[in-house]
Amino acid sequence: MPVVVVESPAKAKTINKYLGSDYTVLASYGHVRDLPPKDGSVDTDDDFAMTWEVGNDSRKHVKAIADALKDDNELILATDPDREGEAISWHLEEALRKRRAVKKDTPVSRVVFNAITKSAVTEAMQNPRQVDTDLVEAYLARRALDYLVGFKLSPVLWRKLPGARSAGRVQSVCLRLIVEREMEIEAFNPQEYWSVKAMLATPRGQEYEARLTVLGGDKLDKFSITNETQAELAVQAINSRDLTITSVEAKPGSRNPSAPFMTSTLQQEASRKFGMGARQCMNAAQRLYEAGYITYMRTDGIDMAPEAITAAREEIATRYGAEYVPDSPRIYKNKAKNAQEAHECIRPTDMSVDAGQLAKLEADQRKLYDLIWKRTLACQMAGARLERTTVDIGSDDQQVGLRATGQVVMFDGFMRVYEEGRDDVASGDEDDKRLPQVMQGEKADKRSVSPEQHFTQPPPRYTEATLVKKMEELGIGRPSTYASVLGTIQEREYVRKDKNRLFPEDKGRIVTIFLLNFFRKYVGYDFTAQLEEQLDDVSAGERDYKSVLERFWRDFGAAIAETTELRITEVLDVLDDALAPQLYPPREDGTDPRVCPKCGNGQLHLKTSRTGGFVGCGNYPECTYTRPIAGEGAEGEEKLLGTDGEDEIWLKDGRYGPYVQRGEATPENKKPKRSSLPQTRHGGWPKAETTLEQALKLLSLPRNVGDHPDGGKMSVMEGRYGPYIKWEKVNATLPKDVEPKDITVEQAVELVNEKAAKKPGRKKAAAKTTAKKPAAKKTTAKKATAKATTKKAPAKKAAPKKTAAKDADA
Repeated sequence: MPVVVVESPAKAKTINKYLGSDYTVLASYGHVRDLPPKDGSVDTDDDFAMTWEVGNDSRKHVKAIADALKDDNELILATDPDREGEAISWHLEEALRKRRAVKKDTPVSRVVFNAITKSAVTEAMQNPRQVDTDLVEAYLARRALDYLVGFKLSPVLWRKLPGARSAGRVQSVCLRLIVEREMEIEAFNPQEYWSVKAMLATPRGQEYEARLTVLGGDKLDKFSITNETQAELAVQAINSRDLTITSVEAKPGSRNPSAPFMTSTLQQEASRKFGMGARQCMNAAQRLYEAGYITYMRTDGIDMAPEAITAAREEIATRYGAEYVPDSPRIYKNKAKNAQEAHECIRPTDMSVDAGQLAKLEADQRKLYDLIWKRTLACQMAGARLERTTVDIGSDDQQVGLRATGQVVMFDGFMRVYEEGRDDVASGDEDDKRLPQVMQGEKADKRSVSPEQHFTQPPPRYTEATLVKKMEELGIGRPSTYASVLGTIQEREYVRKDKNRLFPEDKGRIVTIFLLNFFRKYVGYDFTAQLEEQLDDVSAGERDYKSVLERFWRDFGAAIAETTELRITEVLDVLDDALAPQLYPPREDGTDPRVCPKCGNGQLHLKTSRTGGFVGCGNYPECTYTRPIAGEGAEGEEKLLGTDGEDEIWLKDGRYGPYVQRGEATPENKKPKRSSLPQTRHGGWPKAETTLEQALKLLSLPRNVGDHPDGGKMSVMEGRYGPYIKWEKVNATLPKDVEPKDITVEQAVELVNEKAAKKPGRKKAAAKTTAKKPAAKKTTAKKATAKATTKKAPAKKAAPKKTAAKDADA
């Protein structure tokens, strides 16, 4: 039986079902070899010779394939139909030849299929070929480049920027996009402008909204009305005049569907509609592909196989009617720069199967399949027919003019199934409003006229969807790399994702500014895009991959050598100057922004630590002022709340969140008293709203409330989740309406007894113990625990402890 090798066990199982018992189908479990993570794996002095190593996890899989070849001397490589898949096939053949499992007379062939269906697999097996050398060399070039950047540039970062973890050929450029967008946002100065809207009514009483477009006979633009006074004058101008419909214009329009999915657009839509990260999206798509539900999910192509188009048109007619099928099929042109690496679009393998028929799938997979199915059907449906109406309203003296716009869908077409999501849509889009019937010459009654203040907005932070779109526009990265790149910059803690938006961490800023100052060429958008094009040329057989490596290394190696002699202080001075506009913006009071606001005479400087960059006072250790590089007032800056007697009360940030502190650390008082801010969802307050009074309350804890009737002190403590009473191993949360400073002994006893009654082994005893009758019964919660313990196996003794610890954290 010929041995067929695919990449994953899931795919092996599906293909084995199609091929039957005449074949042995095994999985390689991804890449079987890689460059060892040490210097010298790519030898720049020996024509870029590359040393490969079979991974520990892969050895058993290679052995299984080698053992299978002992029984049948034929190897069929059926890995994924892209450059990575071609590389895995090459690695497998090389590794098996080294083991002598593949001999000179062993037939080795390569088959590819774009979908894991019986027909696709059967057809592929009938059309074998050899491993594509051009695609393999394109892989070798990319892997060598990524290695050279990672293993030559990352150590420079480690030595010069403590806390920096790595750099990458594509990841560093991607990070630059996020950092520069954040700097744009911080430098943005909002501009005020006003608009005026009127609620009007037809003579029949139907209301509609119109916006002011002409004032004083002049056409208005976005910034014509700049302040409230001008806006109020505009309102008066409208109110003092009668208005008439001067024109009504209805124009037919149409909308056509979006092209079917390729990798980048699928990631974008999954992010917009479901908040899926690129990696999450690709994992779900991978499982759908391996199960045979969709075509291959890493592609630049948007063309669709003729039989798939026919199937889609038939399904549209069956489900929605003949009027939803256009007269001729829609043909989408392939946008891939390198057709050799392009595949068909991402589509269902069976157009008749919708998500409702795949209830067994996991939620992510079902949602993604539904998205792909709808987009694929929609791309072959008739366009939507619309009617866009524009109504102009004016005064007789032509001093005032307003406009109302609306849109009516006459035939929904593809919109019945699917509409593409949009990124960062501006508010106030009036096209989707429907207007009542109005006629030229009739009066427009004024129901209300209102001014509205606006401010220009900074560019929005990237989502994973908009970042992938931007990378695609710039030609940075390729479909197979987007997910891993976005995942890496988050795992390295250079970027964090919050509410689907990407924020650069201080560490990411420092790395980016360092690279822009010392390796600007290699984080350049044009340079990176040109390098991608050269690699595409390699895969098309139009360029030698070693010449690409040689040209890159000649300059890059020299840049690395130039930075090895730099001292950390020199690097920080350069970064300090480069970041000065962001680090030290002008202060409102006109004082020098580089003077320490705490000691009043030290100069602020950029410093680095294992956790990233920060700004600190040059008078350290006498002055311990620090703040994040995002600027004064940013999250993470320490703040003086006030004084209590001779003590200064500070608000600071620590590893476990914000806290307040009494005084500063000194040789005599190395650990000044501090208390964490309670979390907002547990009755706390935002850090920015912390007052001196609140800080003093927190610092007054723990407070001894008194003794419990059964012995032991009760104290009010402050925890991450708010104030609580601690008695022995019981922790009872204070109700929100009880202040820690006001709680009485009786209230405290009642709270701890209620909590103790809920604990294993304490229920009966604690329920009988009250503050009013301390001597009535001496069966304490502690004794009840002991009593309960004698009835249980020794292994159960730890249960109350575990519960108490959990409650303490709470």
